[in-house]
Amino acid sequence: MKLFYSPMSPYVRKVMAVAIEAGVEDRIEKLATSPYELPPDLVKANPLSKIPALITDDGEALFDSPVICEYLDSLAKGPRLYPPAGPARWRALTLHSLGQGLLDAAVLRRQEGQRGKDKDRDAHMAKLAGQMTRSLDALEARTKALEGPATIGSLTVGCALGYLDFRYAAEDWRKGRPRLAAWYDAFARRPSLVRTAPKEAA
Repeated sequence: MKLFYSPMSPYVRKVMAVAIEAGVEDRIEKLATSPYELPPDLVKANPLSKIPALITDDGEALFDSPVICEYLDSLAKGPRLYPPAGPARWRALTLHSLGQGLLDAAVLRRQEGQRGKDKDRDAHMAKLAGQMTRSLDALEARTKALEGPATIGSLTVGCALGYLDFRYAAEDWRKGRPRLAAWYDAFARRPSLVRTAPKEAA
């Protein structure tokens, strides 16, 4: 398999964490890619020119991290991150959506912050900050759902909180959220998160 990736992308981190959990990390060849340069190979695989994008061993192009994560999980020989049909599955998928939404808002807010200042930008950044705060509060209220065996939901939330530590260190998301903070501090010790922890480019 071949993965178009950037080492700084939290979405790539999520995909690689799932690959580690599924035991298929060594089957993936990582291709460092800048999607902003519209590289032909990436555009051929994903017309949206976004990463991550995965080429399977059969030559199928998969893109967007939720799709890639579910595919990689399907290759696992051990416990699955996606529970089978039933309440546990819907809880995991709902947590996945919440974690993904938190991550989307955080990434967009960072991108907006790098643009020149104007009224529209400030309003959009305030909206994104509100989404992040509400998502964190919702996760604090749902900490029990995060406990137990790892799922795609808890893994996505873990990657999102790790991104906040990486890019928003000056904003203490743990303040007022003791249960979520305690859960994350324990969950972040999983090998899949330790080995994919984001680092500034050298």
